Amino acid sequence: MNLSEALFPNPFVGTSGPDDNGTASASANRTRFSPCHNFSIPTEVFLALGIVSLVENALVIAAIARNRNMHSPMYCFICSLAVADLLVCLSNAWETIAIALVHGRHVHIPARILQHVDNVFDSFICISVVASMCNLLAIAVDRYVTIFYALQYHSIVTMRRAAVVIACVWAACVVSGTLFITYWDHRTVIVCLIALFVTMLVLMASLYAHMFALARSHAQRISAQPRSSRQGQQNGAASLKGAVTLSILLGVFVFCWAPFFLHLTFIISCPANPYCCAYIAYFPLYLLLIMINSVIDPLIYAFRSPELRVIIRDTLRKCGRGRGRGANGTRGSSCCCVQVR
Repeated sequence: MNLSEALFPNPFVGTSGPDDNGTASASANRTRFSPCHNFSIPTEVFLALGIVSLVENALVIAAIARNRNMHSPMYCFICSLAVADLLVCLSNAWETIAIALVHGRHVHIPARILQHVDNVFDSFICISVVASMCNLLAIAVDRYVTIFYALQYHSIVTMRRAAVVIACVWAACVVSGTLFITYWDHRTVIVCLIALFVTMLVLMASLYAHMFALARSHAQRISAQPRSSRQGQQNGAASLKGAVTLSILLGVFVFCWAPFFLHLTFIISCPANPYCCAYIAYFPLYLLLIMINSVIDPLIYAFRSPELRVIIRDTLRKCGRGRGRGANGTRGSSCCCVQVR
């Protein structure tokens, strides 16, 4: 098994036929790297999670895009994070559909093309994880400035600067995702990906620790100012609540993505160890956790943000009314959720 198969096992290997050499090679790889039983998850589970994540993140993106009150830097970063979650669910769902079609022999695709298709899906996963980490870091910096530089926040964090940051993040993600898949045969690629994950976690943990340690004293200093003591307390409480929400997002991200990066660590550190091989054998479970993360994130937005929850409810009502008018033949109206997709 080469480094690419260890990082993202090719699900299309051995699909050309029972006499194909790919089957024997795949069997040999499983024997070498997975001495335990092979762990698999039903295709329907991935498809169901992909559909749920698609609907949830599309609703979040539509709600933020339609409401002018949410056209702020923080919600722009949240919308960018929702796009990254959307990319995860779409890539995994399409890959699941492609695997089902190829394994069911509904379509016949040459092995070389299958390898390119698999590389595209793997690249999307790399892009989404880097985008998620960068957006979470950007949100952490935004909350940090909100708490410790509240009076200068609107002059420091502007919509134009937020747009530039988001554009740079996605440009860097596309480049890094392409490089990760192009140079899969270099062990340094996995080391860099793991180092990026650890570095981002350390930076975000440091920011949040500093925020929670000094948020109370900072709110007290603002409240001591004349004419704005009550407003200062409200802003401090709202900023602290936003930091708590994003801390929950960070915790869920670590819980869902850490097993995947531990998988990568074992790949480069102890691929022949029986215990490491037993952990590596559960790779589909780690992909499932990644998809669960894209399902949980929109729920956190909705439960922690009353304004976003109300907008999503109104969006669903308008979608229902639009379908009802179209069915009665009085007036056709397309749902905003479909427009976002």
